[in-house]
Amino acid sequence: MMENYQAIQFEITDGVAALTLNRPDQLNAISNRMLEEIAEAVGRLESEGARALLLTGAGRAFCSGADLSEMSNIPPEERDAGIRLEKWLNPLLERLRTLPMPVVAAVNGPAVGAGSGLALAADIVLAARSAFFLLPFARIGFVPDVGSTWLLPRLVGKARAMGMMLLGDKISAEQAQDWGLIWKSVADEELMQAATDRVRTLAAGPTLAYARMRAAVAQGLESDFSDSIALERRNQAECGRTHDHLEGVAAFREKRRPSFKGQ
Repeated sequence: MMENYQAIQFEITDGVAALTLNRPDQLNAISNRMLEEIAEAVGRLESEGARALLLTGAGRAFCSGADLSEMSNIPPEERDAGIRLEKWLNPLLERLRTLPMPVVAAVNGPAVGAGSGLALAADIVLAARSAFFLLPFARIGFVPDVGSTWLLPRLVGKARAMGMMLLGDKISAEQAQDWGLIWKSVADEELMQAATDRVRTLAAGPTLAYARMRAAVAQGLESDFSDSIALERRNQAECGRTHDHLEGVAAFREKRRPSFKGQ
């Protein structure tokens, strides 16, 4: 376990894990050190009792994308821009996708390039009204990554996804909400409270059911209708035997708030 994080802040309190990208002077550009620390922190979630994860950025940006300066000392003919994806970012996306807990992103400022992909990997994305999403890859002869080519057409349709990628226009938080790119745009001063309230509610919820919801939606994006409803049937059979289901039913009958334990 890392004793001192340098590029992120990370803590788990009452089942809520808060992971903050913490290179504000570089607008939280993603460095190799940051990726190493994120991987280590995410690896601690389950063993340390986290039941929901909050992602955000320090300072005035969520994330400005990859730190390209780390490649500047490598001769062009020796550069492989896919190494960082293969070693860090793609495994991170796979891990976030399969976490047995909800992930909430509080986009406090610009989410650019890889930063946009990281934000949109969350289940619920809230963005400050001053925030925006931007895919500037074409400006430097790159292609979108961090899941963008898979996720964006599914979120907003081909036309809008191609516009974002080919034209590289900024998409405001309000426009992102209108498009269905994110869950909600909120006033800047309300963002962290709104995100914290959401993630605390989720952390106190029926974690096993949440995990199955996440897995079912992920599978549903790639499977047919019959497979999806068959999975729903299996999920209900499993959830029907959990403590949280029995507690939820009892609380409904007794007109009180349920006390879920993630069991």
